[in-house]
Amino acid sequence: MTDTARGASISAGAVPETAPARAHAQPLPDAAVLLEVGRALRAANYRFTTVTPATHSRVKARTDHVWARDLCDIFGWSRPFRADALSPELLALMIRAGIAQPHRDGWRSTLRAATLDGELYFHSAYPTNEADAVFFGPDTYRFARALRGELAAIAAAGRPVLRAADVGAGAGPGALTVARRFPQAEVLALDINERAMHLCRVNAALAGTANTAVQRSDLLHGAPGEFDLIVSNPPYLLDKSERAYRHGGGELGIGLSLTLVRQALGRLAPGGSLLLYTGVAMVRNDDPFLHRIAPLLDQAGMAWHYEELDPDVFGEELDTPAYAEADRIAAVWLKAAKPLH
Repeated sequence: MTDTARGASISAGAVPETAPARAHAQPLPDAAVLLEVGRALRAANYRFTTVTPATHSRVKARTDHVWARDLCDIFGWSRPFRADALSPELLALMIRAGIAQPHRDGWRSTLRAATLDGELYFHSAYPTNEADAVFFGPDTYRFARALRGELAAIAAAGRPVLRAADVGAGAGPGALTVARRFPQAEVLALDINERAMHLCRVNAALAGTANTAVQRSDLLHGAPGEFDLIVSNPPYLLDKSERAYRHGGGELGIGLSLTLVRQALGRLAPGGSLLLYTGVAMVRNDDPFLHRIAPLLDQAGMAWHYEELDPDVFGEELDTPAYAEADRIAAVWLKAAKPLH
């Protein structure tokens, strides 16, 4: 699944994040060569934390006229670069991989690379206006942090995890976090975005998680059977262009999250857990998502806990007509366990 971090550009001359979605003009990169690019970046001790589009726009606006000076400018800030900004070997790999796009008298990378928990993840370059964009950002870091804590608790309790799914895996941080914690488990990285699946396979190869399998699936429909663990960080905003990585649909964007909860209730093995990170638009201090899921979880006899991880995220969305009645957008975390009997 793809990350839901997003926001409007604010600098003059920048391409707005809310611009109409366009079909992706670029073919999928060569996976084998892209893997070599990733290894070269790791060997160079590359590190980059991906920020929201609004922050990215602010930072780029300071020096947007300047060509890239280092690998972080090229692969993190999506700045154009000339050949002398990196080694000839790395540039040759980028060209062979199909991710070096000609730009004036230089180049621009069609991918970014983020680092999280010591791993490197390829995802789409800024701005992510393509219909099949693969996003990674602050939501990803919050999701991974909460997920690590829950997985540690599951492991400490001795609960077996032999089959797991990351629904809407995107670049793969959720799936790879589960695969590293439970190396004995079969971990399915599920998505409907071909570009996301392609990059997820490369990112899994970079991480060396041989127990990760990338599979096309609309939520859980394409992955039969029961799971000991289902994790997800689905899209949760109302995007007028309905880009897959950010459009949650339904009431104020909760559509995908609500559908996933319903599906998971019938797909968890006895003792299995659902771990869901999503966002909710609060209206007059009321949580519409919680009101919808609480009776479902109680009726299914689930043991569950729900909390706000961050009370106010992506506030710039409140300026859009879709959120005219919303007070705030909160990042929330749901953990629900199915009874053993």
